[in-house]
Amino acid sequence: MLNIYNTLSKTKEAFKPLDGNKVRMYVCGMTVYDYCHLGHGRSMVAFDLVTRWLRKSGFDLTYVRNITDIDDKIINRANENGETFDALTARMIDAMHEDERRLNILPPDQEPRATEHIAGMHAMIQTLIDKGYAYAPGNGDVYYRVGKFVGYGKLSRKKIEDLRIGARIEVDEAKQDPLDFVLWKGVKPGEPSWDSPWGPGRPGWHIECSVMSTCCLGESFDIHGGGSDLEFPHHENEIAQSEAATGKQYANAWMHCGMIRINGEKMSKSLNNFFTIRDVLEKYHPEVVRYLLVASHYRSAINYSEDSLRDAKGALERFYHALRGLPRVVPAGGEAFVERFSVAMNDDFGTPEACAVLFDLVREINRLRDTDVEAAAGLAGRLRELGEVLGVLQLEADDFLRAGAEGKVDAAEVEALIQARLQARTDKNWAESDRIRDQLTAMGVVLEDSKGATTWRLAD
Repeated sequence: MLNIYNTLSKTKEAFKPLDGNKVRMYVCGMTVYDYCHLGHGRSMVAFDLVTRWLRKSGFDLTYVRNITDIDDKIINRANENGETFDALTARMIDAMHEDERRLNILPPDQEPRATEHIAGMHAMIQTLIDKGYAYAPGNGDVYYRVGKFVGYGKLSRKKIEDLRIGARIEVDEAKQDPLDFVLWKGVKPGEPSWDSPWGPGRPGWHIECSVMSTCCLGESFDIHGGGSDLEFPHHENEIAQSEAATGKQYANAWMHCGMIRINGEKMSKSLNNFFTIRDVLEKYHPEVVRYLLVASHYRSAINYSEDSLRDAKGALERFYHALRGLPRVVPAGGEAFVERFSVAMNDDFGTPEACAVLFDLVREINRLRDTDVEAAAGLAGRLRELGEVLGVLQLEADDFLRAGAEGKVDAAEVEALIQARLQARTDKNWAESDRIRDQLTAMGVVLEDSKGATTWRLAD
């Protein structure tokens, strides 16, 4: 039985889809004004992991992740660049998809863009106006009336009276209450706009997700996810809008992943303490970066450092060393490991415990490889099978262990030296064998001798 921590109830709950075996999940995606940083990668990988496990568990999942392709940041960046907003977002969406492919992130089933759902936003806003939850003061804006929604604050546990302390209305706003938030923004000079019943303008951020999610998945669906920084106000406002408009519970379960931190602070562009995914991939293999992101529990914060990446690389090297030299066969044996892995993943996607199971499986493979190759190979297949849930261990072992060798060493020369060393050892010419090893060490090559074979990799 899968149990998921629901941010709405602040407890782990047994997961039961609203409609039989079908699962509908919506995750807040990127605002595409710049390259994705590693914090974005954390969210994308976290919900890719959720996707993989739900499908591995037999659920019929529809996964929707939106793209915010119009907002203040996009407009400002496009103006800075001297380009149209849609030219900027097209480039950034292509770059995002490239980052996802490199991190082995499966594409969502649907990827709606805000600008494709303007008519749906108009319809929901009008419904909110008709029900008294929204008002148009006549200046082109439309605001949501927070005080009218009885359940406001139920996700974040914030109280309206506390939020009002210190809140104020900006001079250019026509709000009735400082907590009211914008659903539609009247046009400003030089900004892109769309016609609406309240005049030309563009949507507010919160209404975009309410409309895209319900359009793709229905008025009520199973899981809504995103980063923990979105819990308030974005997700709180989504609930208020959607439930006021439909009269139904919006999302059955809310999932929030932890942030990437640098020196204790959230990694973000606003703090200028971020590393883009492509920056990190210049130095580290994509699978190393992915393993760093899945080895910690999705709800926990990850402190980014060179040491943490080196630890992730070391863990993967242990896994791939266990796979090295064993034939690819259908997974066999290791049922106890599978059971332990499943228990871990069914406990709110407990990847730290799941990774510990993989290390135990590696120890068993290494114990058997010199005495029972068939059993070791079957367990190696099992290791790859479980690794696939985490999105790792699908490469050939040598391809991972020798990654980055191109341009640093000549692989043919290394192989020739290894053969010469093996011949020297056969001839009991230990001095020549040692000389060749020293030559390879000077080239940055690490030799690994095992029963009947010698393999190599680059030194760290």
